[in-house]
Amino acid sequence: MSLNSTPTANRIHIGFFGKRNAGKSSIVNAVTGQQLSIVSDTKGTTTDPVFKSLELLPLGPVTVIDTAGFDDEGELGSLRIQKTMQILNKTDIAILVVDALAGLDSFDKQLIDIFEKKSVPYCIVYNKSDLLESVPDETDKTIYVSAVSNYKIYELKEKITKIIPQDTLNKRIVADLINPLDLVILVIPIDESAPKGRLILPQQQIIRDILEIGACALTVKDTEFKDIISTIGKKPALVITDSQVFGKISAECPDDIPLTSFSILLARFKGYLETAVKGVKAIETLADNDTVLISEGCTHHRQCNDIGTVKLPKLLTSYTNKKLNFEFTSGNEFPQNISKYSLIIHCGGCMLNEREVKYRMNHSVSCNIPFTNYGTAIAYMNGILKKSLVMPEFKDII
Repeated sequence: MSLNSTPTANRIHIGFFGKRNAGKSSIVNAVTGQQLSIVSDTKGTTTDPVFKSLELLPLGPVTVIDTAGFDDEGELGSLRIQKTMQILNKTDIAILVVDALAGLDSFDKQLIDIFEKKSVPYCIVYNKSDLLESVPDETDKTIYVSAVSNYKIYELKEKITKIIPQDTLNKRIVADLINPLDLVILVIPIDESAPKGRLILPQQQIIRDILEIGACALTVKDTEFKDIISTIGKKPALVITDSQVFGKISAECPDDIPLTSFSILLARFKGYLETAVKGVKAIETLADNDTVLISEGCTHHRQCNDIGTVKLPKLLTSYTNKKLNFEFTSGNEFPQNISKYSLIIHCGGCMLNEREVKYRMNHSVSCNIPFTNYGTAIAYMNGILKKSLVMPEFKDII
């Protein structure tokens, strides 16, 4: 996979924040080695967030984000600050750029407070240090640089690569559940809602993870699974199915073969499966006229039998036998005010990075709104959730 084709969700997101004219754009340009952002002495030159993909070793593919000044003014300035706050929800590493001559002020301290409350790893970059008479001592969280002279830009890049713990970077989707030479069967329906001529991202990611550990991935359609499983010579170590055929495949899969779904594996990989499992039980308490939010992280064109807007609402209505209201969001849309919802069901989150999905989860939990995902909800309503939690850490959760 080339750098430019690496999905956004698989990249570490590095956000550059600070006041207007602190030199954020200059630092971004220096770090990326490109004229990514327009640099000007005029305050507020950067308006909307600017995104750039690049390789930053040893982190690998990253997305660098230049944001508007946090001290922006006026009605438009307020909207730009809101955009900056939204960027924080997907930021894995925050870089606070400060004018070294001016030092930290209330806006900078407010940003630091936000970083810490959101548990976003950060460092403070004092720009324009070439104008100082002497450079103060640095700490683990500070560095003095100059975008103009390129002073310590290399050291800044080295510092950025060490902010995130290595174990976070080494997480696997499925490889830690299987062994080399294991056979894993992937069940992938090809129907009117499947994208033409390609596999969706979770399927690609899981196939790659299986191959990397030296195991074998066998992909079949749901219509061929029963024949394959009864004739194949080697017992599969795991079967992974698309959520929408969970019930069908569970009935056809022998009980001694572990079965799970792409969506459940993604929820575990993104760090919210435990919350999803606990939240799914709210299905039992849904009442007439309750509103359920179904949220997708991507913005694909919805087909006639779309799982999020058609199949899932139909299954919920049938299972609960209640007159439910449904609302839908997609892409970057996720409401701040969620008080009217009795349950939030999210997609696997393959197009969102872990930070963004966890923000949505944490926001729901903090508002006491149950939060689950497609695969967990479908497995639960088919009576196979416990069977589907093949991960050792979830053995006794339900």
